[in-house]
Amino acid sequence: MITAIVHINAEVDRIPEVAQTIAEIEGVSEVYSITGEYDLMAMVRVSAYEEIAEVIPGRLNKVAGVLHTETHIAFRTYSRHDLEAAFSIGLGTSD
Repeated sequence: MITAIVHINAEVDRIPEVAQTIAEIEGVSEVYSITGEYDLMAMVRVSAYEEIAEVIPGRLNKVAGVLHTETHIAFRTYSRHDLEAAFSIGLGTSD
């Protein structure tokens, strides 16, 4: 699984509409409204690097109201939720 974090600047009066449209794109798992330099952050999760080009410049960047994006590719994922899920199915426990 390839994870990309996409920071998005959008037209201010269209942020909710832009966020909803991006959230409906296949490969986008979440969209967050954030503070700071960017208006939105999207999490893109795909199975191959080639799909990043289809999702981000191919679809996300073409959403009406998107002004600018900056994409970061994750090397590794560290998540408390993943660990909790593993322990809840019995992994990591000794009998």
